[in-house]
Amino acid sequence: MTALTLSNIHKSFGKVEVLSDVSLTVEEGEFVVFVGPSGCGKSTLLRVIAGLEDATSGTVEIGGEIVNSTPPAKRGIAMVFQSYALYPHLTVRDNMGLGLKQEKQPKSVIKERVDAAVQMLDLASYADRHPSDLSGGQRQRVAIGRAIVRQPKLFLFDEPLSNLDAALRMNTRIEIAALHRKLSASMIYVTHDQTEAMTLADKIVVLRDGRVEQVGSPMELYNNPANRFVAGFLGAPAMNFLAHGPLPVADGGTLGIRPEHLRLTPEGRLTGTVTHVERLGGDTNLLVRTEANEAITVRLFGQDSTEVGATIALDFDDHAAFRFDLQGQRLR
Repeated sequence: MTALTLSNIHKSFGKVEVLSDVSLTVEEGEFVVFVGPSGCGKSTLLRVIAGLEDATSGTVEIGGEIVNSTPPAKRGIAMVFQSYALYPHLTVRDNMGLGLKQEKQPKSVIKERVDAAVQMLDLASYADRHPSDLSGGQRQRVAIGRAIVRQPKLFLFDEPLSNLDAALRMNTRIEIAALHRKLSASMIYVTHDQTEAMTLADKIVVLRDGRVEQVGSPMELYNNPANRFVAGFLGAPAMNFLAHGPLPVADGGTLGIRPEHLRLTPEGRLTGTVTHVERLGGDTNLLVRTEANEAITVRLFGQDSTEVGATIALDFDDHAAFRFDLQGQRLR
């Protein structure tokens, strides 16, 4: 069954078009991530799905039902925002159950659902505490629990980890992935962080300037990007783009080589000077200025003794390289 269908969605604020002809299908149980740079329209698209913004044109279907005129509370969705939006005077348990109480659900139903969410999110020890007594990660789990108890058709996450530090982001990301496996629920997740997109998604939707650039699984997009934008957005360190590469590209295009596909060699088709070294323990990144005065990154697995100022030679397998035309489209 299809959880969500977007058909030809356009959204304008006055004369400014922020979404242009967006069509997308989310299957039942699928984890879909909207990713793209700031201002690309991903949060606006999520708000259109939720009913917090009206589409200028196009249709939104949730569970096979067109919901363009349906208010947010009746759409069968639950949202988790960047801000936790918890009531400071309510306990964890009461924050989770407030929406059900407002829906006038029986107390027995509220207790059953809240108890289940508390156990699922490992918050049993904190159920009677107030938000001020919780860490940022725990508060975000409470906000997620508030969404779970509503048993929605569709979960919507709007950059939920942005307020957390790096360690908590990773831990909470793992928890969200585990939650998806437990619930087998349909989830849409908005982020500007390509690492979150790559590690969480069944399907990634890459957006730029209000348009869908490409849709596919993380590895499909990583290995077969449709254009230079997608190729450069997914991957850390980012793909290298060379206007003066050792392979020919027609019509003034560029050659793309991922940092991990470059290797040190006694004699190679690329030579340059190391300008910086990032020693990460398990990996080493070399920042190199080529003879053609282009900056590239080389990712070496493991530890390496190369120093700043060294002149190095590099090579790569031709089949691992990408060619892009002058407009940034992939050349096959």
